[in-house]
Amino acid sequence: MFADNTHSSVSNYYGQTLQKSEDLQTNACCTAASPAPHIRSAIANIHPSVIAKYYGCGFCVPDEVEGMTILDLGCGAGRDVYIASQLVGPKGRVIGVDMTEEQLKVARETQPYHAEKFGYDNVEFHLGLIEKLDDIESLKDGSVDIIISNCVINLCPDKEAVLKSCHRLLKPGGELYFSDVYASRRVPEELQKDEVLWGECLSGALYWNDFQNMAKRCGFKDPRLVEDAPITVENKKIQERMEAMGHKNLEFYSATYRLFQLDCLEPHCEDYGQAVIYKGTIPRFESGWALDDHHYMEKGKVFPVCGNTYNMLKETRFAQHFDFIGDFSTHYGIFDGCGTSMPFKSSQENGGVSTKGGGGCC
Repeated sequence: MFADNTHSSVSNYYGQTLQKSEDLQTNACCTAASPAPHIRSAIANIHPSVIAKYYGCGFCVPDEVEGMTILDLGCGAGRDVYIASQLVGPKGRVIGVDMTEEQLKVARETQPYHAEKFGYDNVEFHLGLIEKLDDIESLKDGSVDIIISNCVINLCPDKEAVLKSCHRLLKPGGELYFSDVYASRRVPEELQKDEVLWGECLSGALYWNDFQNMAKRCGFKDPRLVEDAPITVENKKIQERMEAMGHKNLEFYSATYRLFQLDCLEPHCEDYGQAVIYKGTIPRFESGWALDDHHYMEKGKVFPVCGNTYNMLKETRFAQHFDFIGDFSTHYGIFDGCGTSMPFKSSQENGGVSTKGGGGCC
């Protein structure tokens, strides 16, 4: 019953209550950061009616995607689908899935516009629940290179079902790369029952450690945080409501994670004396490239890595951009700095510092 009510509530909120981005009551489903130049250029080619119905919290298309098959979960009116369409190019493919007919109507009606604008049509849209991807017959196991999602999984009552399906649909070496909302502690049931807070991507947010444990249960053994930022509610009535319920210290974060479909990964970062050297060959990243928030690798510099990072680079589409040093013949213990504290560097617990830059494993 909870799941059915939640689906109905979310569908009504995003299909009828919200007509444009400005109708949102908090900044949880808003993207604060400025897009990179190539993303900005792609957005400029997208129909205004699609842009007007964008409710995401990040930019969730990763690097090195040309020719790839990308699945967008909770695609809405199609903004990220049409960004990805331009990045994968005519040899790639982008599939959008959403539960809201009103949103998909906009995505489909503007499909001819985008095909003419881009010079090709490589997208398709499906109506459905992202917890029930099995119902979409064209989605086959091991058929997708990359799955993206932008502030949507938190809206699902059965998040574990979503992650399990993602692991099943991804090719070995593929990844789930997504932005979403997380909480500093478990969200109390009374807040979960608030339809506005759920629709605004707050009360459905997972406690960060529950998310990491769930991801590991679903086969994603080493979730990697790419970037994060604190969410300020910026709505006096909603903030007062939360404080009146005794939840003033509940904090929310917008975060982008990447989860690789690699069976060879271990539960923790282990040290095998390995290193990598970045060649500087990923487009737009000639000087250096970041795998996540603590692996920024300069071109030509030997960069020590744990066994998991080694495999995330060697057994994926990124292998051609690196030279690899070492093997798995000798184990030296846990990689220094592999910890279990709250990962969000923008949190007060971690001093509120930026997620950009850094080095080492964990």
